[in-house]
Order: sequence, then structure tokens, then C-alpha cells
Amino acid sequence: MSPITIIRTVVAILLGIHGFSRAFTGGVHGLGNFLATQHMPYPQIAAWAITIFEMAGSICLLTNRFVRIAALGHAIILVTGIALVHAKNGWFVVGGGTNGVEYSVLLVACLVAILISNSPRLQR
Repeated sequence: MSPITIIRTVVAILLGIHGFSRAFTGGVHGLGNFLATQHMPYPQIAAWAITIFEMAGSICLLTNRFVRIAALGHAIILVTGIALVHAKNGWFVVGGGTNGVEYSVLLVACLVAILISNSPRLQR
């Protein structure tokens, strides 16, 4: 198994757990309420779209299908989360702070590596 396959698999599992957990524990409504405070149009629909993408995109990453679309979509969701939630809390998720950007930055870096490794130019 290649190193990028390990990264893709672990990232898929981590992001999948996030989406599936939200979907099956009633967290979508809370996300929609948060999005409403950010003046997003149709916040409950957006919350479901994000959640469904997190679930489907994670399955795509896990099964090595539509990897570039899945990685890019997940990166956009994470960068948006950094901008709306985590940046104001600093760097650290725990320890030196709370709910900061470090975890999201790591995931975005992994997704960028996945995108680069799945570039059509590298597949030749």
C-alpha cells in the first residue's frame, strides 16, 4: 500500500465519521442554524448538502473513485470552516487553545496531497 493510499484512506474515514455522525445524531439541524447566523441562503438545505457531500465524498475517497472532486469538495468545506469558525480561535484544537485551525489545516494539506497525487499529468 502506497503512502498516499494510507493518507487517502485515513482522511476518508475521519471526514466520513464527521458527516455520518452529524446525519445520524441530529446535528444537521444545528449546522443549519449556525449557517443561518452566517446569512447563508437556505441554511437547512445547505447543511444537508454539506453533510451528504461529506458522507458521499468520503466513500469516494475510500473507494478511490471521483477522488479529485471529493478531495476538492472536502477542502472547500474545511477552508470555509476555518474562515467561519476556527480562525478566530487560534491555532490549537486543544492544549494551547480550543477549537483552533490545526486539525483542519492538516486535513486540507492531506487533501491537497491527494489532489496532486491524482493529477492526470502524474497518471501518465
